[in-house]
Amino acid sequence: MPHSDSLDALVHRTAHTLSAKQRGAVVVGAVRGDNSAVHGADPATLFEIGSISKTFTSLALATLATREEVSLQAPLYTLLPHGAAVPGRSGEPIRLEHLACHTSGLPKLPRGLMPRGLFSKDPYAHCTTPFLLDGLRRTRLRSTPGTRFHYSNLGAGLLGLALAHHTAQDYDTLIRTEVADPLKLHDTAVTLTPEQTARLTPGHTALGRRTARWRLADLAGAGGIHSTVPDLLLLARAHLTPPAAEPAPPAGPLADAVRLTRTTAHPIPGGPSKAHPGWI
Repeated sequence: MPHSDSLDALVHRTAHTLSAKQRGAVVVGAVRGDNSAVHGADPATLFEIGSISKTFTSLALATLATREEVSLQAPLYTLLPHGAAVPGRSGEPIRLEHLACHTSGLPKLPRGLMPRGLFSKDPYAHCTTPFLLDGLRRTRLRSTPGTRFHYSNLGAGLLGLALAHHTAQDYDTLIRTEVADPLKLHDTAVTLTPEQTARLTPGHTALGRRTARWRLADLAGAGGIHSTVPDLLLLARAHLTPPAAEPAPPAGPLADAVRLTRTTAHPIPGGPSKAHPGWI
């Protein structure tokens, strides 16, 4: 689709089709080159963006790494509160890169979350730092860190927790400072203002019933962010616009960090895909 009107027509058609099948608000956005389009419900509608939060967490790691405030190879335990016990395997510790690329060997969910969380309407609400670190102390890794891909909400959440603790701020402030403000994402946050809360669309169960939103406590780096489609298009544009080739200066406020997420990767067995920090 070489023309913006073609993109606009596709987005409009997609929004119409999805709106007929889904309960609640549907907003569809797309970006192609310099063109973008948004259709459906009010573009200012806020959503729980779930695991897209992991992209923000990894991009925050990359921004800190490009300023040499932290290393991708830093062991996780060096960024956690003093005395935190972090499992390793075969002499290899869990490093920040492993968390971002889902190669830490950690299980998908925190130890102690199930079966209680399986029947809870807000399963992650009690995932505070003490709860997570106590479970981490009792966790055995599925593989040696850095060797195998295992998708892990726990790992992504611990990455956000560690970066926030290392920079002496909460995760919400970390994301705003390192990602949202530089990209001018004005409606991207964990904690919403009353005005933003009024624009938040409710979630629905598989049966179509409205349901309360989830609170991820200190596991927010895995899925606790809220955002709008226009904000997410700005994030997509930052990632999809090729950073300028060396030795020319990079384009965009986070181009160096984006380049780092592209050059850091781990192969995923069984196909051509690779796990990058925040992306597959």
